[in-house]
Amino acid sequence: MRKKIEKTEAEWREQLTPEQYHVTREKGTERPFSGDYQVTDTVGIYHCVCCNAPLFENEHKFDAGCGWPSFDRPLSGESVEEHTDTSHGMHRTEITCSRCGAHLGHVFPDGPTRTGHRFCINSVALNFHEGE
Repeated sequence: MRKKIEKTEAEWREQLTPEQYHVTREKGTERPFSGDYQVTDTVGIYHCVCCNAPLFENEHKFDAGCGWPSFDRPLSGESVEEHTDTSHGMHRTEITCSRCGAHLGHVFPDGPTRTGHRFCINSVALNFHEGE
């Protein structure tokens, strides 16, 4: 397991855009259909915008029609952590980066592939590294 990255809120604010900070550090959500990362055949890996940890492979991405990038699994079992989220009167499973704790999105049990999972991730929480 890699060492956890810890920074002050001031350090995160200096590093991230206001929207990235709101989503990743304050557990916000970008507006649906407002982000990047449409489904393509491009080979690559999505990394955490906060700490650059590798999180998801492009080949496991699909169009869920929900307005956010969706994946059927993380890069590895150690890439993300799951937490119970009961905010907004709902019971959901929050996904965070296991390296820095950045809020990424949520996972739902309604994915169309054999995993049955839909990792619904905010695009502002990701950076795509083509060719990895």
